[in-house]
Amino acid sequence: MPAEKSELSKSKLAGYYVSNLFLQALIGGLRLLPYETRLALMARITRAVSPLVGFRKRVRDNLALVCPDLPEAEVTRICGAVPDNAGRAIMEHFSPEEFTERHKTAKVSGPGIAAFEAAVAEGKPIMMITAHFGHYLAARIALQARIGKPIGALYRRMANPYFNDAYVEAFMRTGGPMFEQGRRGMMEMVRSLKQGGIIAIVSDLHAHGGEELMFFGKPAVTSVLNAELAMKYDAVMIPCYAIRQPNGIDFEIVLHDPVPRSDARTMTQYINDDLEALVRQHMGQWFWIHRRWKPWYGLGVQDV
Repeated sequence: MPAEKSELSKSKLAGYYVSNLFLQALIGGLRLLPYETRLALMARITRAVSPLVGFRKRVRDNLALVCPDLPEAEVTRICGAVPDNAGRAIMEHFSPEEFTERHKTAKVSGPGIAAFEAAVAEGKPIMMITAHFGHYLAARIALQARIGKPIGALYRRMANPYFNDAYVEAFMRTGGPMFEQGRRGMMEMVRSLKQGGIIAIVSDLHAHGGEELMFFGKPAVTSVLNAELAMKYDAVMIPCYAIRQPNGIDFEIVLHDPVPRSDARTMTQYINDDLEALVRQHMGQWFWIHRRWKPWYGLGVQDV
C-alpha cells in the first residue's frame, strides 16, 4: 500500500509536489486540444519516454520470460504498442467528460451478456472481473449506461498523494461508488455486495499474500479473495474487457461467460486463463510493464 502523506519525509513530499505540478501542466495543456488529438499526442509522448524510464526493458524482460519464441519484429511492435495504449488510457482518464460521452454507447458483445442482464434483473450481486487491458473504464461507462445502474470500482491509491487527488477526482466523474484498496474500502465493497451491488475489480496485479497460480505458463502470485467473496455472497463473476479498436479511440466491450463456481483457487485460475487467452489475441493492449511474475526476480530474467 502507498504511504500516507503524513508518513512521507519532507524531501519525498517535495519531490511528489514538483512531479505533480509537471504532470498537471502536461495534462492541462493537452486538454486544450481536441479529444482525439490529445490522446494521440499523449501516446506519442509515452512511447518516446518509455525507453528512458525503463518501460521498454520491462516489456522485453516479461516477454522473454513467458513468450521466448516471439519473433523480434513482434517484440518490437509490442514494445511500442504498450506505451501507446498506456498513454491513451492516461489521457482518457483525465478527459472524463469526453471519455464518458463517447463510450456510453460503445458496442457490447460476448457470451456473458445474457448472464449479466439476468443477474441485474434478479438483483444479484455481480463482480465484473477485468484487467489492465485496453482501458477497463470504458467497460464500466458502457455497462452503466446500458443497465441504468451504478457500477462501483475498487481502486488502488497512487504513490504520489498530490497526483492521487486529481486521479480520484477524474475517476469519480465516470461514476461511483468507488472503494479504495484497504480495510475501509473492502468493508464498503462487501456492504455493496450484500445489497446486490455491481463491482468492477481489476485482478491482474501481483498480490502480496495471494496464491501462486499460473499465468502465461509461469507462477504469478494472484489474490483469491475475489473468488472467496463471490462464493460467500453468492455473486456472479463475469470477466469483462474493453478492447481498443484499430482507430485507437473506440472500444468494444466484451463480456465472457461467468466463472464456474468451484473453489477460490480454481476460480481464480480460470480468470487468469481467460485473461491470458484474450491477451494472446491482442498482445499490445495488456500492461506488460507490470511486475506480474515477481517469483522470477533475481533469476537473471527480470530486474527487481
